[in-house]
Amino acid sequence: MNGFQFEKRVKRLGRRSGKDVRFEVHGKGSHGRLYFGQDFTTLKDRRKEIGKGLLKAMCRQLGILPEEL
Repeated sequence: MNGFQFEKRVKRLGRRSGKDVRFEVHGKGSHGRLYFGQDFTTLKDRRKEIGKGLLKAMCRQLGILPEEL
């Protein structure tokens, strides 16, 4: 799964759960913050693949389970 796919799935989950989901460009380059309600995680280059460990850590930061995506 790449960053765009992750963002899309989190947005879909946010619509189902009634939480606000948004992406804000943060700093230089392609980095940004993906907010899920009050929680957020940093997305690097959204075109690149996300490894299993990083995916798990990002989901933990957002308070969701990887299986929910």
